[in-house]
Amino acid sequence: MKMLLVATYELGQQPGAVGAATVHLRAQGHEVRALDVSVDPWDPELVAWADEVAFSVPMHTATRLARDLARGIDTPVRAFGLYAEQCHDFATPVEWDSALPDRTLLPPLDRYARLDVDGELCLVGAVVTTAGCAHRCRHCPVPVVFDGRVRRVDEDAVLADIAQLVAAGAQHITFGDPDFLNAPPHAKRIVAALHDRFPEVTFDCTVKVEHVLRHADLWPELEAAGCVFVVSAFESVDDAVLERLDKGHTAADAARAVAILRDAGIEVRPSWLPFTPWTTRDDLIELLDFVHEHDLVGSVDPVQYSVRLLLPEGSLLLGHPDITPFLGAWDPERSTYTWASADPEIDALQQRIAALAAVGDDSQANAITLYARIRDAVGAPPVDLTQVTTGRPRLTESWFCCAEPTELQLMRIGVQGDSSGSCC
Repeated sequence: MKMLLVATYELGQQPGAVGAATVHLRAQGHEVRALDVSVDPWDPELVAWADEVAFSVPMHTATRLARDLARGIDTPVRAFGLYAEQCHDFATPVEWDSALPDRTLLPPLDRYARLDVDGELCLVGAVVTTAGCAHRCRHCPVPVVFDGRVRRVDEDAVLADIAQLVAAGAQHITFGDPDFLNAPPHAKRIVAALHDRFPEVTFDCTVKVEHVLRHADLWPELEAAGCVFVVSAFESVDDAVLERLDKGHTAADAARAVAILRDAGIEVRPSWLPFTPWTTRDDLIELLDFVHEHDLVGSVDPVQYSVRLLLPEGSLLLGHPDITPFLGAWDPERSTYTWASADPEIDALQQRIAALAAVGDDSQANAITLYARIRDAVGAPPVDLTQVTTGRPRLTESWFCCAEPTELQLMRIGVQGDSSGSCC
């Protein structure tokens, strides 16, 4: 059978999941081709060649784009990845797994996001060391699928994938696990082997605030092995919201996490969920003040200020009594239950901030400019931005894993639509 594998969006990273599916399908005797529409145009001739088309759907954004593309496909459509079960209205969910991806069909690394350290750019490769997550944060789609389970990826396979990425030019590795410290001994062994084999290669990872605190003594070791920044889901500075989301940390804990990582020589890049049914204007001002007070203005991508809660099928928040008064109908086109804020002005403000965040380039200078504009839009008093630290390590892709597609992303696949900056 002739199979076309399609990636729509994977955070500016080369889509390793497509490479893993390639191994599985070739082992079954199928002929495989691949297309990543985040870097290449949609190709109807490839679709006509295929007996079946399968979309990689690791996140909400990818799912939205896949649904739009699937409308023009007459052959059978499948979906694989975390959001596959959310695609049953347009595709058959499948599970294809392989420990070591075949990346030969994928575009080269120089077509994807780079590591930017004070203006110096280098190629990035992305791998995962685990699947699933030990935690059950109520707004996250991972617990819906894994229910607190974590599966370790074979260490030798992870290191072999890193080796092929380094051979392809990668000087930095992104560990894309939902939480890199779900299995600390496993993570430490992989980091030690990475540093031993490729001592000049740096890395970043994603870690919950509570794990940053729990493993405070580990960070100097990880910095010495090449860790340059950590993505951490701060989400909110409202402790009541953090409790509803079951995040396992407080705003004070988030501040401690910043200090712990910086003391170890590692920067933090927080992700935020500013817009929930309970958000007030004062909440937004407090979040923006937190960012400024902890010198994070240059470390937060502007899109983070616009992210709005998504409620996918099976969301653990759906059973929470505090969300019931705000909950609306299921929206199949957007793969989320609708909701409205208690204050309609907050919903309008979210749309305004989303429009602001989409303006300009991905530079840190633009991030500072947009921060000032967003403070003004929210009604926060101006602050001194002349001392903001710039040049901290970051990836040049600023969009978010569970945000709505941008207008640019929709236009690339020939679709016009709403882009409201929602997040799961």
